[in-house]
Amino acid sequence: MSVSDTAAAPLIALEAIADQGFAEVEATVDGDSESVVLYRNGGQVRGWLNICPHAGRRLDWAPGQFLKSREGHLVCAAHGASFALDDGNCVAGPCKGDRLRAVPLQVRDGQVWLDAAP
Repeated sequence: MSVSDTAAAPLIALEAIADQGFAEVEATVDGDSESVVLYRNGGQVRGWLNICPHAGRRLDWAPGQFLKSREGHLVCAAHGASFALDDGNCVAGPCKGDRLRAVPLQVRDGQVWLDAAP
């Protein structure tokens, strides 16, 4: 996967994402504008394309609004697939064993950036 950082601008400020919470941003991935779901854990942020591998639908139930299970998984609002927040693996639901498509990120100077490094 290649990412484009042509705008040389951060995606979002780290403090704009609640700790243990989600945010949604638009980013250019493989030359296309994509919705990306971000998850913050302290000073780290993980990102995935906002697409469930089961049916290709968005994961959020409303733009930028994501469900988190009691077990701490990201839950697809359409069909209930549950994804581990450390690696994006589907741990329950119709696409169990599949995974979300990761988007490489880095946090620097209090901002979340696409990581364009190979």
